[in-house]
Amino acid sequence: MVLTVGLDVGTTSSKAVVVCENGKVLAQGRARTPWDTSPSGVQVAACDLLESAKAALSLALKDAPSGRIVALGITSMGESGVLVDAQSRPLTPIIAWHDTRDGQELADLRNHVTEDDFARRTGLPLRAQWSLTKHRWLLDHVPAAGRAVRRLNIAEWIAFSLGGEAVTEQSLASRTGWLDLATRDWWSDALEWSGLNVSLLPELVTAGTNIGTVAAEAGLSRLTGAALTVAGHDHQAAVVGAGAGGTRDVLDSCGTAEALVRTIDPGLEPGAVLKLTRAGITVGWSAIANKWTMLGGTQAGVILQTTLSMLGQSTRDIRRLDGEAAGAHTGALRLRGKDPAALTLEGISGHVTPARVWMAAMDAVTAQADEVHSAMNAVVGQHASMVVTGGWSRSTALLEAKERAFGKVRLSSVQETGARGAALFGGMAAGLFGDIHDFPVPAQAPVAAFPQQGSPAEPDNASRDRVPS
Repeated sequence: MVLTVGLDVGTTSSKAVVVCENGKVLAQGRARTPWDTSPSGVQVAACDLLESAKAALSLALKDAPSGRIVALGITSMGESGVLVDAQSRPLTPIIAWHDTRDGQELADLRNHVTEDDFARRTGLPLRAQWSLTKHRWLLDHVPAAGRAVRRLNIAEWIAFSLGGEAVTEQSLASRTGWLDLATRDWWSDALEWSGLNVSLLPELVTAGTNIGTVAAEAGLSRLTGAALTVAGHDHQAAVVGAGAGGTRDVLDSCGTAEALVRTIDPGLEPGAVLKLTRAGITVGWSAIANKWTMLGGTQAGVILQTTLSMLGQSTRDIRRLDGEAAGAHTGALRLRGKDPAALTLEGISGHVTPARVWMAAMDAVTAQADEVHSAMNAVVGQHASMVVTGGWSRSTALLEAKERAFGKVRLSSVQETGARGAALFGGMAAGLFGDIHDFPVPAQAPVAAFPQQGSPAEPDNASRDRVPS
């Protein structure tokens, strides 16, 4: 049996899967992401994150069937990075993508470039999240950062540490604020402002590019000699893993946050890019060669979790609430607000039951997703297929709300879509597949074909992204 392995290094945990040639997941492992949270912010030591990733791989390999493992593909969260010295040792902590310590740096950037110019250049709204302000903060506050000879995104750092060549994958590069969207080259003004010498950035590649093999020194004996590739940004690896990579497909990933991801042909006019970024939607180079990706998010999962807490319920109560909501009517009851910390119930009258509130929450988060979806459609046209994944997709009430808003949706049978996508890109690096059109498509089925599965699993980290305040 020929096997490939995929690793998804996410905000909450690292997930690893072992996949056979037909795309079926045969084993999986998970290890917590060891963030250090303090008054100064959220960060992790690069070596600790590497050990967490290797622990997830070890767990998956322990349960894997016998067979020849030919490849390892690695995807990760974006925006965060690692600075290394001439001996390939990390010099600074990895600052979390959602850390806000770079507020002053963001304010200074706003004095150097307008929001519209930044968005037209990078395809990103000008806000706290991207790599360039975090890098500037490191240079200003961590003296060792000045000795760096290489800067790597997280998936690139893990692959490099396991034996691969140093590269920059294009979808991860598109989350830095340094990449010029139109030219697919580095934006010199952004590099200069942030203090990053272009020599620190390795060659740009696409996901699926063979960058070497897993070294024996990595300590993962079953992976030694396996082809290595960086499988890009986790959202986009999830698109591939769920079988939603067509230009008229939408992936709706419902985790702690909700992400809508759509692959498009490159070359949108600057005005169209600006229209999307003003709606909080990012536009960047895709993990898929010669494609761009639109990505927009909401805090749907957090809002639903907050609603449960407000009702004195937990995820164990979702199946019951879903069942009761199926026959309930919200009437004038509405849940308002995009900030989970400031939700408001309006139109309270008559007998307000937990099921009515739960249904109002479903309608509210679906309306927010529809705003993102409509903004995408206004620029690139209507979608043809929507594939839903993630822990909250186990709520039948949420799926029914989505079908009322978007028409028929399909559920992916894959739980760890990001890791599966990484494994398929690994297969490309090993020569099993020529391109993504050769990838085996996972089972998908209408909502009615899947039995109710109960409480959401731990949220898939391929579904987190910032949304505008």
